[in-house]
Amino acid sequence: MSEKKDILILAIESSCDETAAAVVKNGREVLSNVISSQIALHTLYGGVVPEIASRKHIEKINYVIREALSQAKVGLDDLDAIGVTYGPGLVGALLVGVAEAKAISYAAGLPLVGVHHIEGHISANYIEHKDLEPPFLCLVVSGGHTHLVIVKDYGKYEILGRTRDDAAGEAFDKVARAIGLGYPGGPKIDRLAKEGNPDAIHFPRAKVGDSGYDFSFSGVKSAVLNHLNACRMKGEPIVEADIAASFQKAVCDVLVEHTLHAAKEYKIDKVAMAGGVASNSALRAAMQAACDRRKLPLYCPSPILCTDNAAMIGAAAYYEFMAGKRAGLDLNAVPNLPLGER
Repeated sequence: MSEKKDILILAIESSCDETAAAVVKNGREVLSNVISSQIALHTLYGGVVPEIASRKHIEKINYVIREALSQAKVGLDDLDAIGVTYGPGLVGALLVGVAEAKAISYAAGLPLVGVHHIEGHISANYIEHKDLEPPFLCLVVSGGHTHLVIVKDYGKYEILGRTRDDAAGEAFDKVARAIGLGYPGGPKIDRLAKEGNPDAIHFPRAKVGDSGYDFSFSGVKSAVLNHLNACRMKGEPIVEADIAASFQKAVCDVLVEHTLHAAKEYKIDKVAMAGGVASNSALRAAMQAACDRRKLPLYCPSPILCTDNAAMIGAAAYYEFMAGKRAGLDLNAVPNLPLGER
């Protein structure tokens, strides 16, 4: 009986401000994961500037791909497919990765696999946790997305809830800017909150009336801004650490409550997290404590696999590839691509 052939995929990710390439074997083993970050550049502007992000992707993408192949000790002839994020994200940034992937696919005669960015985040858990298999419940929390998803099978999802306004990470960035921390807001609030009292100020926990699993974070963001304005008008001291800790707790409470309620209602015995905000230490601790109380295992990638990277895209691409899904050379960037749409 012939031994099963290993599947090697070169993956490309350029949906926001990280230019990334990785080589992934059999969907779960990372041979290389190269990330060129633009954080220092965009910090000057207080957030990601799409045009600048696109230009930097063009400058860096060939380098990160060459480096990923070199670190993995493979050439194009060793690969089985090219995987690339084609949405959602910044359209100009996505186009750079998609154009590059199509060029390599055409030149090397390799199959092309288009990957959904959120599916990539979910699939990061497969890299970290070799034993994890669907079905499971996954909370996806990042700068642009907050989704509560049942992963029914590889590539098959049921969305239970999503944000109605700001994503959790977006709220972190806006609150960080309001209290003078700057960009990127998530890690800075996480650090500052450790010095504050999370019960110092009660910020609202929004409920979305017609959907028990949808999220809304614009209200808590506005409450922080109102608190800051009230302090200034009354001449009261502004304790940034307490504000950061209280805001962070308000967001984490909602994320944990929704996730655990869904796990109970849908009788799901495995919980996972994904996305940049999943690296937040308070959220990880709160979710772990809640899962421990219910005796549910919690899966969460290391921080480097929570933020945008190409290894997660390679993991998602593997399962798409094995399911026979291929993209043509007419693949285009889809900035608002819904999860589950192909």
